[in-house]
Amino acid sequence: MGFLDNIRNSKKNNLHPNWKTLDSETQLKEIINGSHERPAMIFKHSTTCGISAGAKHRLESNWEIDPEKMDFYYLDLLNYRPVSNLIASTLNVVHQSPQVILVKNGAAVYNTSHHAIDLQAVKDALAAV
Repeated sequence: MGFLDNIRNSKKNNLHPNWKTLDSETQLKEIINGSHERPAMIFKHSTTCGISAGAKHRLESNWEIDPEKMDFYYLDLLNYRPVSNLIASTLNVVHQSPQVILVKNGAAVYNTSHHAIDLQAVKDALAAV
């Protein structure tokens, strides 16, 4: 799959099977509470942004984290901006797009954005906490 195909697929919201769609404020609270049992990664994605499509592609093409060890959430922030805003305020992170946030024990323990989004960095952050 080429880069342009990835952009088209992102716009259609075709998702890797490991993603769970995040689309409500109630669900965010459940994710945060659930992170005491199992960490969660939230990917905030802008479906109209090429940089965001590239970040999504990097995450999906190098999927090396066992989905049994962590939950993976995808937020279409253009359609669910209030949820994105709640993420920023609740987890005390600056809103960026695209953005990856690792949540463990009810708190953001790692976040990064744009070209720095890399699944290996998420794995390293998870191992460090």
